[in-house]
Amino acid sequence: MLRQILHRIKNRLFPSPKIVQVPVYVPIFQNELLKGRTALITGGTSGIGLAIAKAFLNSGARVIITGRSQEKIKRAITELDSSNAHGVELNNLDVASFDKKLKDSFSKFGEIDILVNNAGVIKCNTFGDIEQENYDEIMNANLRGSVFLSQTIANIWKREQIQGNILNICSSSSMRPGNSPYVLSKWGMRSLTLGMAKELIQYGIVVNGLAPGPTATRMFVGNGEDGINWPKNPSGRLATEEEIANLAIVMVSALARMVVGDVLYATGGSAVITVDDL
Repeated sequence: MLRQILHRIKNRLFPSPKIVQVPVYVPIFQNELLKGRTALITGGTSGIGLAIAKAFLNSGARVIITGRSQEKIKRAITELDSSNAHGVELNNLDVASFDKKLKDSFSKFGEIDILVNNAGVIKCNTFGDIEQENYDEIMNANLRGSVFLSQTIANIWKREQIQGNILNICSSSSMRPGNSPYVLSKWGMRSLTLGMAKELIQYGIVVNGLAPGPTATRMFVGNGEDGINWPKNPSGRLATEEEIANLAIVMVSALARMVVGDVLYATGGSAVITVDDL
Protein backbone atom coordinates (compact mmCIF):
# COMPACT_ATOMS: atom_id res chain seq x y z
CA MET A 1 0.00 0.00 0.00
CA LEU A 2 2.75 2.44 0.97
CA ARG A 3 4.59 1.67 -2.27
CA GLN A 4 1.46 2.45 -4.31
CA ILE A 5 0.96 5.75 -2.48
CA LEU A 6 4.59 6.75 -3.06
CA HIS A 7 4.26 5.79 -6.72
CA ARG A 8 1.18 8.03 -7.14
CA ILE A 9 2.95 10.93 -5.42
CA LYS A 10 5.98 10.47 -7.67
CA ASN A 11 3.81 10.49 -10.80
CA ARG A 12 2.13 13.74 -9.68
CA LEU A 13 5.41 15.47 -8.85
CA PHE A 14 7.38 14.07 -11.80
CA PRO A 15 4.93 13.17 -14.55
CA SER A 16 6.28 11.15 -17.46
CA PRO A 17 6.89 13.24 -20.58
CA LYS A 18 4.10 13.05 -23.10
CA ILE A 19 5.15 11.20 -26.24
CA VAL A 20 3.81 12.80 -29.40
CA GLN A 21 4.03 10.58 -32.43
CA VAL A 22 4.61 12.53 -35.62
CA PRO A 23 4.40 10.64 -38.91
CA VAL A 24 7.59 10.68 -40.97
CA TYR A 25 7.22 10.36 -44.72
CA VAL A 26 10.06 8.37 -46.29
CA PRO A 27 9.66 7.86 -50.04
CA ILE A 28 10.58 4.43 -51.38
CA PHE A 29 12.20 4.93 -54.76
CA GLN A 30 11.16 2.72 -57.67
CA ASN A 31 13.56 3.69 -60.43
CA GLU A 32 16.20 2.45 -62.84
CA LEU A 33 19.15 4.49 -61.59
CA LEU A 34 21.15 1.31 -60.98
CA LYS A 35 19.72 -0.85 -63.76
CA GLY A 36 22.24 -3.34 -65.12
CA ARG A 37 24.63 -2.94 -62.20
CA THR A 38 25.68 -5.32 -59.44
CA ALA A 39 26.51 -4.25 -55.90
CA LEU A 40 28.47 -6.04 -53.19
CA ILE A 41 27.25 -4.85 -49.77
CA THR A 42 29.24 -5.97 -46.75
CA GLY A 43 27.33 -6.50 -43.53
CA GLY A 44 24.12 -6.65 -45.55
CA THR A 45 22.15 -9.04 -43.36
CA SER A 46 20.57 -6.39 -41.13
CA GLY A 47 20.30 -2.70 -40.34
CA ILE A 48 21.57 -0.10 -42.78
CA GLY A 49 23.25 -2.72 -44.97
CA LEU A 50 20.00 -4.62 -45.51
CA ALA A 51 18.10 -1.37 -46.12
CA ILE A 52 20.65 -0.42 -48.79
CA ALA A 53 20.24 -3.83 -50.41
CA LYS A 54 16.46 -3.32 -50.60
CA ALA A 55 16.87 0.17 -52.05
CA PHE A 56 19.37 -1.00 -54.67
CA LEU A 57 17.00 -3.78 -55.75
CA ASN A 58 14.22 -1.19 -56.13
CA SER A 59 16.59 0.81 -58.33
CA GLY A 60 17.22 -2.06 -60.73
CA ALA A 61 20.49 -3.48 -59.39
CA ARG A 62 21.47 -6.99 -58.49
CA VAL A 63 22.82 -7.22 -54.96
CA ILE A 64 25.22 -9.54 -53.17
CA ILE A 65 25.11 -9.23 -49.40
CA THR A 66 27.83 -10.55 -47.13
CA GLY A 67 27.71 -11.74 -43.56
CA ARG A 68 29.53 -14.01 -41.14
CA SER A 69 26.59 -16.38 -40.58
CA GLN A 70 24.88 -18.49 -43.24
CA GLU A 71 21.75 -18.49 -41.09
CA LYS A 72 21.59 -14.68 -41.08
CA ILE A 73 22.35 -14.55 -44.80
CA LYS A 74 19.50 -16.96 -45.58
CA ARG A 75 17.10 -14.97 -43.39
CA ALA A 76 18.07 -11.71 -45.12
CA ILE A 77 17.75 -13.23 -48.60
CA THR A 78 14.28 -14.46 -47.68
CA GLU A 79 13.36 -10.93 -46.57
CA LEU A 80 14.74 -9.40 -49.76
CA ASP A 81 12.58 -11.87 -51.71
CA SER A 82 14.17 -11.28 -55.10
CA SER A 83 15.88 -13.45 -57.70
CA ASN A 84 18.40 -10.60 -58.00
CA ALA A 85 19.54 -10.96 -54.37
CA HIS A 86 22.37 -13.29 -53.43
CA GLY A 87 24.42 -13.95 -50.31
CA VAL A 88 28.09 -14.72 -49.70
CA GLU A 89 29.63 -15.72 -46.39
CA LEU A 90 32.52 -13.33 -45.79
CA ASN A 91 34.26 -12.27 -42.61
CA ASN A 92 35.75 -8.77 -42.79
CA LEU A 93 38.43 -9.88 -40.32
CA ASP A 94 39.65 -12.63 -42.66
CA VAL A 95 41.64 -10.55 -45.14
CA ALA A 96 43.37 -13.64 -46.55
CA SER A 97 40.01 -14.90 -47.91
CA PHE A 98 39.14 -11.75 -49.87
CA ASP A 99 40.88 -12.61 -53.13
CA LYS A 100 39.24 -16.03 -53.50
CA LYS A 101 35.82 -14.83 -52.32
CA LEU A 102 35.81 -11.99 -54.84
CA LYS A 103 37.03 -14.16 -57.71
CA ASP A 104 34.29 -16.67 -56.91
CA SER A 105 31.71 -13.87 -56.76
CA PHE A 106 32.77 -12.38 -60.10
CA SER A 107 32.70 -15.85 -61.64
CA LYS A 108 29.26 -16.70 -60.24
CA PHE A 109 27.45 -13.38 -60.45
CA GLY A 110 29.24 -11.59 -63.29
CA GLU A 111 30.66 -8.09 -63.21
CA ILE A 112 30.42 -6.37 -59.83
CA ASP A 113 30.73 -2.61 -60.19
CA ILE A 114 29.55 -1.24 -56.82
CA LEU A 115 31.14 -1.91 -53.43
CA VAL A 116 29.48 -0.70 -50.24
CA ASN A 117 31.77 -0.98 -47.21
CA ASN A 118 29.17 -1.26 -44.46
CA ALA A 119 30.34 -4.12 -42.22
CA GLY A 120 31.61 -3.17 -38.80
CA VAL A 121 31.14 -3.40 -35.06
CA ILE A 122 30.17 -0.82 -32.46
CA LYS A 123 31.65 -0.91 -28.97
CA CYS A 124 31.96 2.11 -26.75
CA ASN A 125 35.01 1.62 -24.55
CA THR A 126 36.49 5.09 -24.11
CA PHE A 127 40.02 6.26 -23.38
CA GLY A 128 41.09 5.06 -19.95
CA ASP A 129 39.13 1.81 -20.24
CA ILE A 130 40.32 0.63 -23.67
CA GLU A 131 41.55 -2.95 -23.81
CA GLN A 132 43.94 -4.01 -26.56
CA GLU A 133 41.73 -6.90 -27.66
CA ASN A 134 38.73 -4.58 -27.96
CA TYR A 135 40.79 -1.99 -29.86
CA ASP A 136 42.12 -4.57 -32.32
CA GLU A 137 38.67 -6.08 -32.98
CA ILE A 138 37.06 -2.73 -33.76
CA MET A 139 39.91 -1.33 -35.85
CA ASN A 140 40.27 -4.57 -37.81
CA ALA A 141 36.55 -4.97 -38.50
CA ASN A 142 35.76 -1.32 -39.21
CA LEU A 143 38.89 -0.13 -40.96
CA ARG A 144 41.40 -2.86 -41.84
CA GLY A 145 38.77 -5.00 -43.55
CA SER A 146 37.52 -2.08 -45.64
CA VAL A 147 41.06 -1.13 -46.68
CA PHE A 148 41.98 -4.55 -48.00
CA LEU A 149 38.58 -5.46 -49.47
CA SER A 150 38.54 -2.15 -51.36
CA GLN A 151 42.11 -2.67 -52.53
CA THR A 152 41.35 -6.18 -53.77
CA ILE A 153 38.24 -5.20 -55.71
CA ALA A 154 39.82 -1.96 -57.04
CA ASN A 155 42.73 -3.96 -58.46
CA ILE A 156 40.24 -6.21 -60.27
CA TRP A 157 38.44 -3.17 -61.63
CA LYS A 158 41.65 -1.57 -62.84
CA ARG A 159 42.71 -4.78 -64.55
CA GLU A 160 39.28 -5.31 -66.14
CA GLN A 161 38.79 -1.57 -66.85
CA ILE A 162 35.58 -1.43 -64.85
CA GLN A 163 34.49 2.07 -63.86
CA GLY A 164 32.87 1.30 -60.53
CA ASN A 165 31.79 3.02 -57.33
CA ILE A 166 32.96 2.48 -53.77
CA LEU A 167 30.76 3.86 -51.02
CA ASN A 168 32.15 3.81 -47.49
CA ILE A 169 29.57 3.89 -44.71
CA CYS A 170 31.27 6.32 -42.37
CA SER A 171 29.72 7.95 -39.31
CA SER A 172 29.01 11.36 -37.85
CA SER A 173 31.21 10.11 -34.99
CA SER A 174 34.17 11.10 -37.15
CA MET A 175 33.31 14.72 -36.30
CA ARG A 176 33.94 14.08 -32.60
CA PRO A 177 37.16 13.81 -30.59
CA GLY A 178 38.77 10.39 -31.03
CA ASN A 179 38.31 9.08 -27.50
CA SER A 180 37.33 5.51 -28.41
CA PRO A 181 38.39 2.81 -30.88
CA TYR A 182 35.06 3.16 -32.69
CA VAL A 183 35.44 6.91 -33.22
CA LEU A 184 39.07 6.42 -34.27
CA SER A 185 38.01 3.79 -36.80
CA LYS A 186 35.44 6.17 -38.29
CA TRP A 187 38.02 8.97 -38.51
CA GLY A 188 40.06 6.40 -40.42
CA MET A 189 37.16 5.64 -42.78
CA ARG A 190 36.76 9.31 -43.56
CA SER A 191 40.48 9.60 -44.32
CA LEU A 192 40.41 6.35 -46.32
CA THR A 193 37.60 7.77 -48.45
CA LEU A 194 39.74 10.77 -49.37
CA GLY A 195 42.82 8.66 -50.03
CA MET A 196 41.11 6.06 -52.21
CA ALA A 197 39.20 8.73 -54.11
CA LYS A 198 42.44 10.48 -55.05
CA GLU A 199 44.17 7.26 -56.11
CA LEU A 200 41.30 5.70 -58.06
CA ILE A 201 39.53 8.53 -59.89
CA GLN A 202 42.15 8.36 -62.66
CA TYR A 203 40.78 4.89 -63.46
CA GLY A 204 37.17 6.07 -63.50
CA ILE A 205 36.51 4.58 -60.06
CA VAL A 206 34.48 6.96 -57.90
CA VAL A 207 34.86 6.78 -54.12
CA ASN A 208 32.67 8.61 -51.62
CA GLY A 209 31.41 8.25 -48.08
CA LEU A 210 27.99 8.35 -46.45
CA ALA A 211 27.97 9.25 -42.76
CA PRO A 212 24.74 8.53 -40.87
CA GLY A 213 24.04 10.18 -37.57
CA PRO A 214 21.79 8.56 -34.96
CA THR A 215 19.71 6.08 -36.97
CA ALA A 216 16.74 3.92 -35.99
CA THR A 217 18.60 0.63 -35.98
CA ARG A 218 18.38 -1.99 -33.25
CA MET A 219 21.06 -0.14 -31.30
CA PHE A 220 18.68 2.76 -30.71
CA VAL A 221 15.18 1.29 -30.89
CA GLY A 222 15.79 -2.32 -29.91
CA ASN A 223 15.36 -1.74 -26.19
CA GLY A 224 11.62 -1.15 -26.05
CA GLU A 225 11.59 2.57 -26.88
CA ASP A 226 8.56 3.70 -28.82
CA GLY A 227 9.01 5.73 -31.98
CA ILE A 228 12.07 7.51 -33.32
CA ASN A 229 12.02 10.59 -31.08
CA TRP A 230 15.57 11.70 -30.21
CA PRO A 231 15.45 15.07 -28.43
CA LYS A 232 19.25 15.42 -28.32
CA ASN A 233 19.31 15.67 -32.10
CA PRO A 234 18.55 19.16 -33.52
CA SER A 235 16.00 17.55 -35.86
CA GLY A 236 14.29 15.97 -32.86
CA ARG A 237 14.42 12.43 -34.18
CA LEU A 238 16.51 9.56 -35.46
CA ALA A 239 17.08 9.01 -39.16
CA THR A 240 15.47 5.93 -40.63
CA GLU A 241 17.40 3.18 -42.35
CA GLU A 242 15.41 3.87 -45.51
CA GLU A 243 16.49 7.51 -45.57
CA ILE A 244 20.14 6.45 -45.43
CA ALA A 245 19.54 3.86 -48.15
CA ASN A 246 17.90 6.40 -50.47
CA LEU A 247 20.99 8.58 -50.26
CA ALA A 248 23.20 5.58 -50.99
CA ILE A 249 21.38 5.08 -54.30
CA VAL A 250 22.24 8.59 -55.43
CA MET A 251 25.85 8.40 -54.24
CA VAL A 252 26.67 5.35 -56.40
CA SER A 253 24.55 6.34 -59.40
CA ALA A 254 25.50 8.24 -62.55
CA LEU A 255 23.93 11.33 -60.95
CA ALA A 256 26.96 11.66 -58.66
CA ARG A 257 29.86 10.85 -61.00
CA MET A 258 31.40 14.26 -60.30
CA VAL A 259 31.08 13.88 -56.56
CA VAL A 260 34.53 12.52 -55.70
CA GLY A 261 36.04 11.98 -52.25
CA ASP A 262 33.17 13.61 -50.40
CA VAL A 263 31.40 12.42 -47.28
CA LEU A 264 27.68 13.13 -47.17
CA TYR A 265 26.45 13.58 -43.59
CA ALA A 266 22.91 12.42 -42.92
CA THR A 267 22.60 13.40 -39.29
CA GLY A 268 19.58 15.59 -38.73
CA GLY A 269 22.08 18.18 -37.52
CA SER A 270 24.04 16.18 -34.97
CA ALA A 271 27.81 16.60 -35.18
CA VAL A 272 27.39 19.04 -38.09
CA ILE A 273 25.58 22.10 -36.75
CA THR A 274 26.22 21.17 -33.14
CA VAL A 275 29.18 19.71 -31.30
CA ASP A 276 27.07 18.11 -28.60
CA ASP A 277 28.12 14.55 -27.85
CA LEU A 278 25.06 12.42 -28.52
